[in-house]
Amino acid sequence: MEFDLSWILFGLPLAFGLGWLASRMDLRQLRLENRQTPKAYFKGLNHLLNEQQDQAIDAFIEAVQHDPDTSELHFALGNLFRRRGEYERAVRVHQHLLSRGDLTQADRDRAQHALALDYLKAGLLDRAEEALNKLDGTAHETQAHLALLSIYERSRDWAKASAIAQKLSDAGQGSFQGRQAHYLCEQAQALDLNNNASEVVALLKQAIDAAPQAARARMALAHAYEQTHRAPEAYTTLEALAQQVPSAWPLLAPKLASLAQSLHCIDHALGLLQTAYAKTASLDVLNAIVSLHAAQGESDTSHWYAQHLEREPSLVAATQWIANEKFEHEQFHPQVQRALERAAKPLQRYRCAACGFEATQHFWQCPGCQAWDSYPARRVEEL
Repeated sequence: MEFDLSWILFGLPLAFGLGWLASRMDLRQLRLENRQTPKAYFKGLNHLLNEQQDQAIDAFIEAVQHDPDTSELHFALGNLFRRRGEYERAVRVHQHLLSRGDLTQADRDRAQHALALDYLKAGLLDRAEEALNKLDGTAHETQAHLALLSIYERSRDWAKASAIAQKLSDAGQGSFQGRQAHYLCEQAQALDLNNNASEVVALLKQAIDAAPQAARARMALAHAYEQTHRAPEAYTTLEALAQQVPSAWPLLAPKLASLAQSLHCIDHALGLLQTAYAKTASLDVLNAIVSLHAAQGESDTSHWYAQHLEREPSLVAATQWIANEKFEHEQFHPQVQRALERAAKPLQRYRCAACGFEATQHFWQCPGCQAWDSYPARRVEEL
C-alpha cells in the first residue's frame, strides 16, 4: 500500500490551525480569570478603605473563590472577620491555611499567629495559650510572649507571668523588673498571712530587691509587719520607703501617722511629715500632720487647712477647713458643708495616667486598662 503524501500536506496545516485555536482559547480564559481576580481584589480593597467591611468581605470571598490558593487573600479575609467579631469564621480561615501542604514556613507561622489572635480576641484563653506556645523560635515569638504575658496576668497565674517576663527581659525587650516585683507582691497577697507570715515576708523582700524604686513592696511589707504585731519594723519600713521613693509620701503618710501614735514617736513622725509637706504640699500628708497634732491634744486644727489654702487653692482643703471652723450663722453650716463635700468628692479620686479611669482608692494595676503603676500617688485635684 502506497503512502499518500498529500494527506500529510493536508494534515499539517489542519493540526497547526487547531493548535493555534486551542492556545488562543486558553489565553483568553487565562486573561479573563486574571481580570476577574484583581477586579474583585481591588474592589474589596476599595470597600475596606471606605470602612465598608460587609462589602469588602463579599469581594474578598469572590476573589478567593477565583483563586483559592492565594494565601494573602485568606489572611486579609481572616483579619476582616476578626475585626468584625466573627471569630469562628476567622478561625476557619486560618485553620484552612494551616491545613494546606503548599504553604511556606513563614506563612504557616503567620497563620499560626493569626489563629492565636482569633482565640485571644474570642476570649478562649486556653486555646490561645496553646496556639501561642507553638510560636517559640519563630519570627512571631516576641509578640507571642507579650500575648502570653497578658493572658497570665488576666488569669492571675503569676508564676507563669514571671517566667514569660524573664524570657522577654533576656531577649532584650526592655526591663520587666517592676512587673516582676508586682508578681511577687501578688503571690504574697494570695497567701494567708497568719499561717504563712515568713513566706509572705520573704516574697516581699524579693520584690524590694527586684525593684528598689517601687513603692508597693515596702507598703505591703509594712502592712505584713503591722498585722503580725511587729509595729517597730513596720514604721522603719515606711521610713525607708519615704527616703527611697519620696513621691510615695501621700500613700504612706496616713499609715505612718497611725503607727507613730501606737509607738509613741509622734514628734519624730511630725518631723518627717512636715519636711515632706514643705517640699510638696499634699493634702494626704497634711491630714496625717493634723491627726498627730490632734493626738497631742490640739483642739483647733482648722488653721492648718487655712494655711494650705494660702499655699494651694483647693476645694477639698476648703471643705475640711469649713468643717472645723466656727461661723456666725452656724445654722447654715450643715447645708454648706454637704454642698462642698459633694462638689469636692470627685476631686479626691485617683486617676489612671494611661486611660483616665478614676477610682476612690489607689490601684497598683489599673482595673480599666490593666496598666501597672499608672496611678499617681496624688489625687485628681493635686495633679
